Amino acid sequence: METPDNNPEEEQQLPQESNTPTEETKAGNGDLNFDNRIPLDGLKNAVADIKKELAKVIVGQENFIELLIVSLLVDGHVLIEGVPGIAKTITAKLFAKTLKTGFSRIQFTPDLMPSDILGTSIFNVKDSEFEFKKGPIFSNIILIDEINRAPAKTQAAMFETMEERQVTMDGTTYPMEAPFMVLATQNPIEQEGTYALPEAQLDRFLFKIKVDYPSIEEEVQIIQTHHERKGKKPQEQIGNVLSPKQLNEFRAKIQDILVEEKIVRYIADIITKTRNHPHLYLGGSPRASIATLNAAKAFAAINGRDFVIPEDVKRALVPVLNHRVILTPEREMEGMTTESVVKMITESVEIPR
Repeated sequence: METPDNNPEEEQQLPQESNTPTEETKAGNGDLNFDNRIPLDGLKNAVADIKKELAKVIVGQENFIELLIVSLLVDGHVLIEGVPGIAKTITAKLFAKTLKTGFSRIQFTPDLMPSDILGTSIFNVKDSEFEFKKGPIFSNIILIDEINRAPAKTQAAMFETMEERQVTMDGTTYPMEAPFMVLATQNPIEQEGTYALPEAQLDRFLFKIKVDYPSIEEEVQIIQTHHERKGKKPQEQIGNVLSPKQLNEFRAKIQDILVEEKIVRYIADIITKTRNHPHLYLGGSPRASIATLNAAKAFAAINGRDFVIPEDVKRALVPVLNHRVILTPEREMEGMTTESVVKMITESVEIPR
């Protein structure tokens, strides 16, 4: 179809022939027909396989599972918050089971010491030398249950490991084997005897995922699924679907996802507004901007697109900023949430066209 040069009105109605997403792509639908610069079918199929495996046991929690997958694809850690009994721990364990990697679970308690996590040097009588015995942190997928139960010095032992993927003991540095991902849970209700994570450590997590109660329909399905399982362990029903080699290939593809300058500015505008918003005592740092960008690229990839659209950014903002912004005391007393403020800020920023 050609448009006459002397009719600008008709020309404006035509879709632009570029990599810029049109209105049709803003829903994030990966089934649209367009040619990608990057082959993403393998990644999409792997994500679908992980979801299919987890669906054998986990009912609902689609948002939770997708955020776990996105975090894995961009090499991030996840903080999971929710009341007891809503499948936080079991979902994290089964998610790790879908990967052909090592898994370690650490229960944080008030008497847990840093050496209980990282390891310790033991004197070897045979060699007359100290030998470093690695702790449970030396694995691939680490599930930390109730991370806020351990004292500050034990929490601080995770700083270097989470950020730099290494442990330094007695002057020797031990690199972590890739992939390395920390999944930490905490209970938002029972705060007696807990130690709140400092802001610097919270910033090490890519996402903070808040897990809610299931709906009545999901509750019925949970009960029915448990009944039909007839005592079989959930782990026995989950198979490995993703290898470290495949994961590295997918991560490399995500790094090549196209991000236009206007999308970068869109992210910067939103994060900058969190720093001077009247409802917030603390705003997002540049690390929050980078986390949003990385997550948006992963959301684009799992939806079959090789470019980021504003909807990908919006999808990432709440879990990225949940633990990075702090409400003012007045707004917190009024019952306002960080999610509502983030959405308010997002709506105030013009969407790039």
